[in-house]
Order: sequence, then C-alpha cells, then structure tokens
Amino acid sequence: KNDEGENYEYSLGLNGLGSCATQYASEYMDVTVWRDEHKYSLHFEKGIPTALDGVEMDGVSLIEKLNAIGGANGIGRAVSELFVAEGARIVILDCDRENGRATAAALNGQALFLPCDVSDSRQADEALKTAADHLGTIDILVNDAASQLNKPLLETSDEEFRRVLDINLTATFHFTREAAKIMIAHHHPGVIVNFSSTFAFVGSPGYIAYHASKGGVAAFTRAAAIALMPHNIRVNAIAPGTTDTPGLHAGARDTGDEARGMESFLKLQPLGRFGRPEEIARAVLFLASDDAGFVYGANLLADGGYTIL
Repeated sequence: KNDEGENYEYSLGLNGLGSCATQYASEYMDVTVWRDEHKYSLHFEKGIPTALDGVEMDGVSLIEKLNAIGGANGIGRAVSELFVAEGARIVILDCDRENGRATAAALNGQALFLPCDVSDSRQADEALKTAADHLGTIDILVNDAASQLNKPLLETSDEEFRRVLDINLTATFHFTREAAKIMIAHHHPGVIVNFSSTFAFVGSPGYIAYHASKGGVAAFTRAAAIALMPHNIRVNAIAPGTTDTPGLHAGARDTGDEARGMESFLKLQPLGRFGRPEEIARAVLFLASDDAGFVYGANLLADGGYTIL
C-alpha cells in the first residue's frame, strides 16, 4: 500500500534477476507466490528465497557455477562478498596481504586468500594452479586488479607507463589465457569477466597510461570472446564509472589535496554521487551468471551516465 492506502500489485519471479527483484520487493511489501493455483508465503534467509510456507525450494542463485577467483579491495572485495553470498567458493588473489586475509576471514570459510603480484607471471601461474587445486576447477575468473597513475602524457616515463599496462592489461591477458587452459583441460564451460573502465571510452589530460590500459582491456575482451567461444567460455568486461573506493581516494590525494580532489571528481558525475562498489559487483554478478548466457565480448558500462553526456 502507498501512503494513501491504495494497493499495488507487481508480478516478479524467483529465478535469475527476478529473484533479486522479489528480494527487494519483500523489504517494502508482503510477497506471496502463486504456484499451480496455490498461494504461498515467501520466506527469505540471508536475502535468498528459501521456502514457500515451509516447503524447501531448490537454491535460487544467480551463480550456477560455484568456483571463482576475485579480489580483496574496493570493488574486488564487493565482488568476493557478493559471490560468496550467492553460494560460490572463491580464491582471492591480491598483493595487499592485510586486506586479502581480512576479506577471506570475513567470508565464513568460503574464501582462500593467496598473495599475488598479478604482474609477475610466475606468481600468477603458481596462484592459478593453487586455486584450481583448491577449488577443483575454475568456473569464473574476475580480472579486477588495477593500477592508476595520475600523470599527463608529457610527464609519464616509459617505466611508469609499462608498470600500469603490466598490471591492468598484460596481467588480464595472462590470467585469461592460463585460466582458459584450466577450464578447457577440465572440459568445463567457464566465464571470464575483465575490468575495463569508462576511461576506455573517454579521454582526459591525466591518467594517460590508465586510459591506454583500459582501452586495451576493452579491445582484448572482444578478441578473447571470439577466441574462446568455441570452448564454451564466455568473456565480457565491466566498465565501471567513478566508484567510491580506496583507489578513488588515492587518486584524489595524487592531486595534492584529497578533499578538493574528491570534490572535483564529484562535479563530473551526472548523478551527483559516486558509484558504490556493491552496485558494480551486481553488474559483475550478472555477467558471470547464466542470465548473461547470450552475452559475449560486451563492455558493460556501469557509470551513472558518465559517458552519455
């Protein structure tokens, strides 16, 4: 009922995105389910529909595949938390040991943390092997490691440029290739979600290496999707807008004044706010789920309208 006492009825669902809609609706109204002309009350446990009047349901989850690799900070942490909430077992790879261990410890035994510098191919290979051994196989890979450098073109050194590309682009290539080999060897379909950015589609006077790396990820994702399609491996990318993460605050500090930097970033946002890590995580979840089974090589923009102005 609204404030005037009028009744509203909505038709929702229990599968895929309908499950999410039903969950949110249940926070604001009573939810009933009609099945075979019988009326049931819907019960939720930890945000997931679990029973109809005490009759246990099959697990309703956006993730049918259960073994994933994610991250420990910012959006990566939000992805890890959401995937575990959806029933996944995950391995977290991150060079940040403190946050990596803390994230894994908070996920109720469903996550293993492995320290890894993703730009070091030997560390990457060892981490992937350990992850595959631990999980049994790899169903989902989320390439969310990122490095930013707030420097204009004329002040960026060759070494600085290479370092950003090594983390953002070359590591994405390496992890995609090696994870795909594991998926193929296990005769198992898989999903790979790369992290592009709105900076793959727009320009700015700073962040020259970041722009180049994320544009490369967008192009690489399209090519990898074609290459791995015959192996039943879906490859897509998420392109987040400006999201309130530790990395955003670090970028603001690079301007010399974090508060003013954050204020200047905020002025560029059409919605008047930054994205939230959990909002980006839900878009990643969609790309990783079977609901995106017809989506290949996409760069899904989740940017609050940043690129349409």
